[in-house]
Amino acid sequence: MTASTLVWFRQDLRLSDNPALHEAIRHGPVIPIYIHDPEAEGAWAPGGSSCWWLHHSLTALDLELRKKGSRLILRHGDSPTVIAELIRETGAEAVHWNRRYEPAADARDQRLLATLRETGLQARVYGAALLYEPGSILTGTGGPYQVFTPFWRACQAAPGPPPPLPVPRGIPIPTQWPAALDLRGFGLLPGIDWAAGLRNTWQPGSQGARELLEDRIEHTLPEYKTSRDFPDQEGTSRLSPHLHFGEIGIREVWAALKGRLAFLDAE
Repeated sequence: MTASTLVWFRQDLRLSDNPALHEAIRHGPVIPIYIHDPEAEGAWAPGGSSCWWLHHSLTALDLELRKKGSRLILRHGDSPTVIAELIRETGAEAVHWNRRYEPAADARDQRLLATLRETGLQARVYGAALLYEPGSILTGTGGPYQVFTPFWRACQAAPGPPPPLPVPRGIPIPTQWPAALDLRGFGLLPGIDWAAGLRNTWQPGSQGARELLEDRIEHTLPEYKTSRDFPDQEGTSRLSPHLHFGEIGIREVWAALKGRLAFLDAE
């Protein structure tokens, strides 16, 4: 029997261009997990609007997984402790996740990575949120750039980022699923419904992100150079919350823009 791989979703709530998920699928059954661990964020714990968004983004991700025959396992608590519990419950022999870059989060990840590998598990971390990983674009002396413009020129001179990964055709499932919590138990939605404006303006989830990107490319990009300076116009991409929660990958945005910008330059 092939052992399962835990795929730990965090700020990468999508199936497309998700290297941790894609690599796990290559090795057999996959158990997608999300751990609600707001205490780990310290002073940066999410506010009410972010919690509202997260609730609907997790709902959308679970729906996408279920269309593939899979599901999202929700747990609450200290992430390393919960992962250890899931390993014991499922017999998983590998844990895959995508990297976060905040110093505190990165330090926690490195400790967890070392702990898991010490116990013999195959723990792997992937880059999924940036066009170029930190340390891949350096000055001539081997140090990091301090000014954006020369950094951007160096990026343009470097080989382009790889194309985004497609949505998997299928996701292998385990013979038995571990218990999961009900998303409503996380208390992410407001007790008093003040979120009408959010509902009327945004559609959390990968589908909403893709539709917004297509709309922005079609209607906003041609006038971006001027319209971005006017707050009374929808002159920017408005993709920030979708990118923050990882509902769309930056390589997907890059690939979509690349073809369109080439077309615009030719006009």
